[in-house]
Amino acid sequence: MRVLARLDGYQRRHRWAGLPLAVAYKFFDDQAAYLAALLTYYGFLSLFPLLLFLVAVLSAVLSGNPHLQHAVLNSALSEFPVIGDQIGRNIHSFHGSSVAVVVGVVGSVYGALGIAQAAQHALNKIFAVPRHARPDPLRSRLKGLKFISLLALGLCVTTALSAAESAASVFGARLAVGVRVTAALLAVALNSALLLASYRLLTRRRLRLRLMYGTALGGACAWQVLQWGGSYYVDHVLRGTTATYGMFGIVLGLLAWIYLGALVYLVTAEITAVRCMRLWPRSLLSPFTDRVHLSPGDQRAYRSYAATESFKGFEKVTVRFDPPPHVD
Repeated sequence: MRVLARLDGYQRRHRWAGLPLAVAYKFFDDQAAYLAALLTYYGFLSLFPLLLFLVAVLSAVLSGNPHLQHAVLNSALSEFPVIGDQIGRNIHSFHGSSVAVVVGVVGSVYGALGIAQAAQHALNKIFAVPRHARPDPLRSRLKGLKFISLLALGLCVTTALSAAESAASVFGARLAVGVRVTAALLAVALNSALLLASYRLLTRRRLRLRLMYGTALGGACAWQVLQWGGSYYVDHVLRGTTATYGMFGIVLGLLAWIYLGALVYLVTAEITAVRCMRLWPRSLLSPFTDRVHLSPGDQRAYRSYAATESFKGFEKVTVRFDPPPHVD
């Protein structure tokens, strides 16, 4: 117990140890792994129809310029490293297909609204927004459409960056390296801005931007690494496999890639919430036993969890902490 007490005191005094611990405890308290699974489900439903719709529309719009069509499509599909390569190799099978457009529109709208609703639910829970303060079903879906429009705009810009990166290779290796580095940095900056905008849009709580910049930048870097990891998985694991193994590899790899992306999104939100709501330092043993003296960060966290479940504005929730039993 003395060793644990010393460790507890050390992590409370040092931010570099106490803040990650507080984030891990809040991640566990919010059941964020299940929230990520919900985002993965709707993301999986919406991703393939969205890509199908994107490919069909670009094929129709750019039908008069095959070279530009190929460059733009490859740039757009490169943003989805696990499944984009498979669609790119089989693009001829649904060129100009009206069925692809209809299926893509219906599936994308359903899945996209689902993932927008899931993201709103997750962020409102993470940022401790009371249920009565959350938007009603109609307004939440309107917010979802804004969220999807934001993602679509981000995809268009990142596609343009990818197309510029691909086109630079014809001007020489040195220029191509410079353009690739610049495009990667711009993509990280864009993803940081998208994270900040999505948190501000989907959360009914005032968030201080000065506490969010660094966290959003870290989340964008993690997302970039995740994309590179997906490309490596396709190039070194799926390439040359049999049709059966490749099919399972694509499905499992895609699910894993979406789930990891959802984790990056939610962990970034958890870090932001801990910093903005001052939910640290936490007691080392608070998730494991009642025989512990709660820190101010613990008390703020537990009060926020209770207030989050209030359904009416005139419903008052108060939290009182009695002395813990038999604490030395």
